[in-house]
Amino acid sequence: MLPEQRDSITNTFLVTLVLCVVCSLLVSTAAVALKDMQGKNKLLDRQKNIVEAAGLSTGSGELNAKEITDMFTDGTIEPKVVDLQTGEYVTDTAIASDSFDERKAAKDESMNAVIDASKFRIGIEKREKYTWVYLVKDKQGELKQVILPIYGKGLWSTMYGFVALNGDLKTISGLTYYEHGETPGLGGEVDNPKWKKQWHGKQVWRGESTDAMLAVGVAKGIATTENLPYMVDGLSGATITSRGVDRMIKYWFSSDAFGPYIENLAAQKGDSHVSTNP
Repeated sequence: MLPEQRDSITNTFLVTLVLCVVCSLLVSTAAVALKDMQGKNKLLDRQKNIVEAAGLSTGSGELNAKEITDMFTDGTIEPKVVDLQTGEYVTDTAIASDSFDERKAAKDESMNAVIDASKFRIGIEKREKYTWVYLVKDKQGELKQVILPIYGKGLWSTMYGFVALNGDLKTISGLTYYEHGETPGLGGEVDNPKWKKQWHGKQVWRGESTDAMLAVGVAKGIATTENLPYMVDGLSGATITSRGVDRMIKYWFSSDAFGPYIENLAAQKGDSHVSTNP
């Protein structure tokens, strides 16, 4: 073959096509081969943040992967699927299985519910009807904490996190975000350990456990002496992110979200929680 024939448009096209096919096959093969590993890493990261929200790693250093996963198999942390409308655990195994994905459910018209935007402005139109909760128990099987998933819009992204309630079901013991796209150094400070530490000990309600008495949240600037039992300081230079956190945490503790579940838990414990209905 003459040199000019080797450099023809047809040959150039064929070489490009072959390279594209080979590269596509390599990428596809790698994606399939790594899919299981990616899934395991994603689950481990979620479990790590649940453990962090519960404060179970405090004082013991950084936990390794086995120590974290063991907590979900030895009864220390018990995952449950709850019906947000009734506050009852889901017994239907078609829903309450390890494969249940609350994010997919939130996008499924048969599995989601509309959020009343006139009452709750968290930047999300619909949420899942059912979701995971995580019960933290002691060696005697007594409830010590309950970890609840929360999410809502910040400035640039939907922020996903967990909030932990003490066994009294009124006091926050921890909060962490495991996924967001907020500005580093500003809204991204939701990851700052010092800011997250402020949430420890905050009271959710100002007296009765009703929507009207929801007081937990993020202050505009520095929390005042009056609001200090319920609010943390706002993030400097991140007003919209702070507002997003404030609105989402109030929403998820309201009667439209985890309110009925918390009320049921309190009744099971024999505590005197007042109805979370408005």
